[in-house]
Amino acid sequence: MWKWLTQPNSYCSPPFAWASKEITMTAITSQYDLYEDIGLTNNSIQEEKQQGQLGLEDFMQLLVTELTHQDPFKPMENSEMATQVSQFATVSGIDDLNSSFNELRAALTSDQALQAATLVGHDVLVESSVGALTSGEPLQGSVVLPSSATNVRVMITSQSGELVRELQLGTHDAGQVAFSWDGYDDAGDYVGDGLYQVSAIANVDDAEMAPSTLVSAEVESVNLGGSGGIQLNLSGLGQISMNDVAQIQ
Repeated sequence: MWKWLTQPNSYCSPPFAWASKEITMTAITSQYDLYEDIGLTNNSIQEEKQQGQLGLEDFMQLLVTELTHQDPFKPMENSEMATQVSQFATVSGIDDLNSSFNELRAALTSDQALQAATLVGHDVLVESSVGALTSGEPLQGSVVLPSSATNVRVMITSQSGELVRELQLGTHDAGQVAFSWDGYDDAGDYVGDGLYQVSAIANVDDAEMAPSTLVSAEVESVNLGGSGGIQLNLSGLGQISMNDVAQIQ
């Protein structure tokens, strides 16, 4: 096949072409040998690129290769090598920590969802200025006193702003003071089911203040997986976050 190489009148181009072919094959072989020397192949490189991750073994292998091929007159300082190892260990540790936190968050979310599901059918206290009166069920709640107070009272007002009932609770220490309204006005007439405004007034150090009120409502259902976290659907009050529950009754 290559007999023309020995002929005296041969052109220069064929031998040059053969030499070029040898150089190309040598370069490819040398490149492959280089990959083999550092324990890599084209397939493994592609896999690393696809995964987009550098494992601890890969990092140490690259570090050893770097040390092997470093300039003997300018060797890597011990501090520089320690810095590289420390940085990689820090990143690896952060990844492990993030993974642990994600697992913990998933476990807590699952546990919270289970707890929320058990609330269906139960009453909870939530901070609200609105309460629902239903047939045969009183409107109940609590007044939250930041300190001892006298002349504590709860005002029940219709949606139109008309005062329906004033509940006298007397003197109490700091904390929650329970109240209950049966749905009857001051004249003794039943006013009907619906939503009513609830507010409180108390005297503290001879000055009037408006403490916050908690209203009781039944949990009808639970919404899971929303962007706002676990939500409770309360009878008459609508949807609230589970984090807003002050007390489970």
